[in-house]
Amino acid sequence: MKINKIATAIGLTLALSAGANAGVLPDNQMNSNWYSAAQAKLTSKETMANATPATKAKNVILFVGDGMGISTLTAARILAGQKQGALGEEGFLSFEEFPYSAQIKTYNVDAQTPDSAGTMTAIISGVKTDVGVIGVNEEIERGKCATVAGNELITATELAEIKGLATGIISTARITHATPAATYAKSADRNWEDISDMPADAVTAGCEDIASQLVNFEKNLEARFAGVDVDGLEVVMGGGRRHFLPKDAAFNSNDAMSAVEGDRTDERDLTAQWQQMYSDGKYITDQAGFDAINGDTKRVFGLFNESHMQYEADRSNDIAGEPSLTQMTTKAIDILKNNEKGFFLTVESGRIDHAHHAGNAYNALNDTIEFANAVKAAVENTDPNETLILVTADHSHVFTIAGYPKRGNPILGQVVAVGRDAPTLAKDGMPYTTVGYANGLGFRGLGNETNADASYLEKAVAGRVELSGIDTLAPGFHQEATIPLSSETHAGEDISLHAKGPGAQLAQGVVEQNVIFHIISQALELIEE
Repeated sequence: MKINKIATAIGLTLALSAGANAGVLPDNQMNSNWYSAAQAKLTSKETMANATPATKAKNVILFVGDGMGISTLTAARILAGQKQGALGEEGFLSFEEFPYSAQIKTYNVDAQTPDSAGTMTAIISGVKTDVGVIGVNEEIERGKCATVAGNELITATELAEIKGLATGIISTARITHATPAATYAKSADRNWEDISDMPADAVTAGCEDIASQLVNFEKNLEARFAGVDVDGLEVVMGGGRRHFLPKDAAFNSNDAMSAVEGDRTDERDLTAQWQQMYSDGKYITDQAGFDAINGDTKRVFGLFNESHMQYEADRSNDIAGEPSLTQMTTKAIDILKNNEKGFFLTVESGRIDHAHHAGNAYNALNDTIEFANAVKAAVENTDPNETLILVTADHSHVFTIAGYPKRGNPILGQVVAVGRDAPTLAKDGMPYTTVGYANGLGFRGLGNETNADASYLEKAVAGRVELSGIDTLAPGFHQEATIPLSSETHAGEDISLHAKGPGAQLAQGVVEQNVIFHIISQALELIEE
């Protein structure tokens, strides 16, 4: 009997491989939408695999969702569907339908669980490095200015400039924050965002703060490489205005939140210096200034907030108004595509990470959805035959999806089991949410508060809280955490890379994070062999 079962199984396998499934599979299987959809997906993949994919691109857009781990993608995908009235689980974020993907190992040279400075340096320079340092290799000693010289790395942004491509950097975080800064700066410490953040010995030794390096990007690049003549960044948009302005109320913008907006103690107004360098450029600080920019603009420097830009859910509360990530991405492409040689653009959604640190899944997921919208806009506004689009993250977070909720249960809601209508109770007799955090600030019931950072106004709350009668779907609900910390932490597992366009086929398997740079470099032919 065992032999007959084996023979039957072998026969079934052979019949399926011979395309005889119509006579073998039950009708209920053949007629299943799940079955036909999966078969269509496989056929689509086979068609792509049999084609000869292009390897060289005119343009590359690198999207980085800061802190956007796999659990974040899954939960955001479900939330996006549920916001559209669907069950949610069956949907896809825009980039999840890209034809190629890979798993990315995120550890830093000296850390099992990484930070954004080390991870983005790997992504943009092709070399892994230590926690907390930007644009330099592992031979650096964090916080020691003297160790920078000789250990600087060159980035894809700089190589694209040297090749004559248009270049741009967008972030919803401060533009001097670790991830965007790694595209243009070399620093012994990610925290040296302006001169007031630096120790006196580092200033005396000649190290330059990150904001100053951004404004001096063209000059610094030409100084590093003899005979190089570049025209500088065409697009810079993000937050962090305080690091570019003197610590003097006279320099406050119309969007200032603080009595004195600027932080710089060297009396330099870097926004004015940028405008002197680039008379063809537009410096903007608000939605009105952004709306006045069009595709004929040669160059734009947008600093839309004193610190980080607003969370997407909180954006309407900005003082002078600020654009969305999708709007900034679309505008950047319109400007950069004026260069006939092509362009390289980096787009970061920085506040996914910040919402997770604050223990607020609502904002983390909504910013991820907006990030996916920005990717969709990039796809729609570029030629797929000449533009490689890469979507990845720098690291994950200790954000979990757990319990046994039924299909379509609100992803931000309390767990309700299959066949039930009331929340499932844990062994302590209390309900619990599907999503949560392994550590962090813990429970907050802030109602309709859309600023996740309000969480920091209260002390950490560890462990369980009675959630009966609490609206866990509200923007101001912060999930419970197991271990109380002053801020939720990054996680160490792999993240994903999604790719579409010329050279996308190289995004496959499980690879080190620094491989992403080499995919970009090969597609744009940034390095002459």
